[in-house]
Amino acid sequence: MPLRVDAIDHLVINVKDVGASASWYQRVLGMEREDFISGAGPGTRTALKFGRQKINLRPLSASKEEWFTADRETAGSQDLCFLTLAQPQQVLNHLRDCGIKVEAGPVQKHGAQGTLISVYCRDPDGSLIELASYIG
Repeated sequence: MPLRVDAIDHLVINVKDVGASASWYQRVLGMEREDFISGAGPGTRTALKFGRQKINLRPLSASKEEWFTADRETAGSQDLCFLTLAQPQQVLNHLRDCGIKVEAGPVQKHGAQGTLISVYCRDPDGSLIELASYIG
């Protein structure tokens, strides 16, 4: 096979308010904010780093000339799963302490490497956020 994808480096999500979203992902998920200059367009961009990956936050107000992007940019349309070493009860307690409503969970799901126990909540734009840990 001439091409095989090995990993995800970054994702771009569309958000209504970069500052509010960055703050939420920092406070609730412990991600590290990074503001950087991109060679692809004018101005500063914001990323959230975790592990060996990052999420770039694209404001809905950015034009396609400013930020090369998907054909239909919409905030709140993501469904993202993040792995954690925390136990489901710890996740529930943390979300409660952060004032975040739990949408579902803990529930058993099938992940890329096996069975997950997942807890679901929503980010400020309404995207579904799954916080999961593998069984065993």
